Order: sequence, then structure tokens, then C-alpha cells
Amino acid sequence: MDDRLQPLRAAIDDVDRRLIDLLNERARLAIEVGRVKHAAGAPVYRPEREAEVLRKIAGLNHGPLTEAGVGGIWREVMAACRALERPVTVAFLGPHGTFSELALQKQFGASVVREPCASIDDVFRAVEADGTEYGIVPVENSTEGSVTRTLDLLLATPLRILAEVALPVHHNLLTLDGTLNGIKRICAHSQAIAQCTEWLNHHHPDIERAPVASNGEAARLASTDPTVAAIAGDIAAQRYGLLAVATHIQDDPQNRTRFVVLGKQDTQPQAPPGRDKTSLILAVPNKAGAVFHMLAPLDRHGVSMTRFESRPARSGTWEYFFYVDIEGHERDPKVAAALIALREVCAFYKSLGSYPAAG
Repeated sequence: MDDRLQPLRAAIDDVDRRLIDLLNERARLAIEVGRVKHAAGAPVYRPEREAEVLRKIAGLNHGPLTEAGVGGIWREVMAACRALERPVTVAFLGPHGTFSELALQKQFGASVVREPCASIDDVFRAVEADGTEYGIVPVENSTEGSVTRTLDLLLATPLRILAEVALPVHHNLLTLDGTLNGIKRICAHSQAIAQCTEWLNHHHPDIERAPVASNGEAARLASTDPTVAAIAGDIAAQRYGLLAVATHIQDDPQNRTRFVVLGKQDTQPQAPPGRDKTSLILAVPNKAGAVFHMLAPLDRHGVSMTRFESRPARSGTWEYFFYVDIEGHERDPKVAAALIALREVCAFYKSLGSYPAAG
């Protein structure tokens, strides 16, 4: 076997030497790009450009590496090169070990400065006050629906949505010793508890369920208190040295959470156009047919709506804000025409931004 492996290993070593030379050549070019951006006052992180690079790389890939595998490699390459231009800071719902941190890593790669925050409100405040350049927050889950606190904060914030991240969410029941001996409470974020309700009712109906600020906080508590079990993901188990009592306990095996990246910059139109989304908050007068007339411009201009949700305006008069996602960039001609018409029929109109859609 060694006689057969030796030439193959020598060939791999040769490829590795060429790869490292090419990666450093790319890094040197990224440094030059950073100098040009700095002179022009342009941001280091351009999600639309990174999405374009990933699409091109996927088109060049003919295997045997999968598209997901190549995408993961290239995200880290781009992250390492971006860090040479200038370190990027990102706020997320902490502590370390949350799914928000996992979404951050998926979008930005490992080469960023991570700032854990105690609440979603604190993530917004960190970016608004320039404590960090970007923030990442959960916005909806495929099982439990919208994260209402994020929706309410999007209404008032000056921040823009720059990108979205779709993350499979697999929950584990974790303890210090991998058993439930002596466990009196199961802690997790309220949404995580809701996503595992049927499993918990069937397997452990008598153990108290205690909502906490995040799954990462639940894992931290479980690491210090032998009476606490946590519902959290693999990243939290590794971070806090916990063992799994049971894995994949979410009620929906296809459970996914959508996160959005927040910042102050704007995204530019793609060239050529990419797969973009535009997010809006709208309100109409409280009268018959108002919602129908609000949506008519989208149909008239051939713009597809991918999400429509209402939230109370908290005015005490049964009025609502409507959160709408549409396909396309707000600078695309047909989308731009639809948005002009929307402004004419809406009592309230706010664009949260256009951004690359998650793959």
C-alpha cells in the first residue's frame, strides 16, 4: 500500500505548493484592492461582490468537489483576504455557541472579529452606535415563524439589510455528563423550546422548561450547573464541553432559520444581475380594499412576492404594518417601477434594502 500511496502523496504535495503560491497571489491582489477601497472610502465587505464570486466559482467547478464544499472553501479564502484589507467586526446574539454565531461564520468566514451581545436589541444598538460595522440577527424560522422582536426593531432602525443567511437548525439536548441524572430544568431560547415541543412532551414531559436569552446562554448555564440541561447545537456543545443526551430533537427535521446581516452601507446592483431580494415595510389606510390596492403594483409590473406578514402598529386602532419580501433588486427596472407605484398607494413606505438571496 505504501508503494501505491507514495506517488499520490507526492502529487498532492506538489498541488499544495502551487495552491499556496496562488492563494498568496490572490491575497496580494486583495491588499491592492483594499488600498483602492480605502482611498475611495469604500467598505471592505461587499456581500453582493462575494455572492458574485461564489456564483462564478460554482460555474467553474466540475467536481469531484461538491458546490457546497467549494463554496465553503472560497468563503474562507475571501474572509482571509478581506482581513488583510482590514479586520471586520460583527455583532451577534451571544454568548458564543449560538446559531447566530454559526450563521455569522457561514456568511463572513472565520477571519472576523466577533462581538457577542446579550440581546437582539443590543445587536442593533452595537451597529447603530458604530460599536461594530455589522450585525447578524434571526428574522424567521421555518417551524415557529417570525422573530417578532427583530421585525419590530427593523421598523425603527436606520440600518439596512445587506445579506441573508439560511441555516439548517438541528437541536441537541445537552448536559455535563450526557445523562439526565439530577436534571431539574431544560433551558433554551423560547423559539428553540417551541421547535422541540412535541419531542419534549413525548420524552421528558415532567422536566421544567426555562426560556433564556439564547441557546448559547443555556449551554453556558448547563456547563456550570449539573441540574440544568440545554437545548443547543453542536457549536455550543463543543464550546462548553457538553455531551449529548439526544441529538436532532427538533420536531421538524427540515427546521431552518433565516438570518439577516445589518449595516449602514447600501448594496449596489449586480452586473450581471444576481438573485436578489428586496425587503419592505408598508402600511395602508384602514379601509376596504386597501391591502388589495397595495399589492396590485407588484402584479402589474410582474414582481414576485416571497413573503408577506403583518405586525400590529401598536396604535390601539387595529392598524398594521406589513413586512414584504420581493424578488429582485430595487434598481432593477421593473422592481423600481413597482416601488414607485407602491409609494403612491401606501400611507407608510420603508425599504430595508436589496441584497443577495441566500442559496
